[in-house]
Amino acid sequence: MGRRAELERTTKETSIRVEVDLDGTGRHDVETPIGFLTHMVEQLARHGAFDLVVRAEGDTHIDGHHVTEDLAITLGKAFAEALGDKAGIRRYGAATLPMDEALVTVALDLSGRTFFVWRVDLPKAKVGPLFDSELAEVFFEGFARGAQINLHVRKIEGHNLHHVIEVSFKALARALREASEPDPRATGVPSTKGTLSE
Repeated sequence: MGRRAELERTTKETSIRVEVDLDGTGRHDVETPIGFLTHMVEQLARHGAFDLVVRAEGDTHIDGHHVTEDLAITLGKAFAEALGDKAGIRRYGAATLPMDEALVTVALDLSGRTFFVWRVDLPKAKVGPLFDSELAEVFFEGFARGAQINLHVRKIEGHNLHHVIEVSFKALARALREASEPDPRATGVPSTKGTLSE
C-alpha cells in the first residue's frame, strides 16, 4: 500500500479533502479558494517530493483563516497517518533555505508531541487579495498540531513578504522530506521509549 493517506474534514465553515503519498515524486493537484495558499501547498509537494491532492472550500467571504487552518490541520493529520508507526525513519529534519534576500530555517521532530515555535516577523499585510500575512503562522501551527510534531520556524533575513513566506514553506517541505525518509541504519522506531506518540 505504501505510505499513503486520504482524509476529509467537513464543518459548517469548510470542506477539506487531502490525499498524500510520502514516497511520491512531487506531483500535485491542489485547489483552494486562495491563490497564494494553493501556491504554497504546491511548494510542499514539489520540494518535499510528496504527491498531494487537495480540495479545499470554505467561507472566504469572511476571510481566509478557516480554510487555511482547517487545510493545515487535515494535511498534518494525513501526513501523520501516512507515516504509520514511524519505524525506520530518520525522525528529525532541518533545512535552511534562501530565496533572494530571505533566509529561513525550519527544524522539526516527528515526535508525536506537538510543540510550535514561530520566530518570523511579518508586516500586517496581504499577499494577494485573500491571504493575510498572519495566516502563514496559522498554517504552520495547524500543521504542527495535526501532524503532532515539534516544529520551529525562524527567519534569519528577509523583508519581502512573498519571499519570506514562500521560502518558509519550501524549508518545511525539505525538513519533512528529510525527517520522513527511511534511515538505512535504523531498526524499529527511532525512540528509546519504543514509540513516537504522546
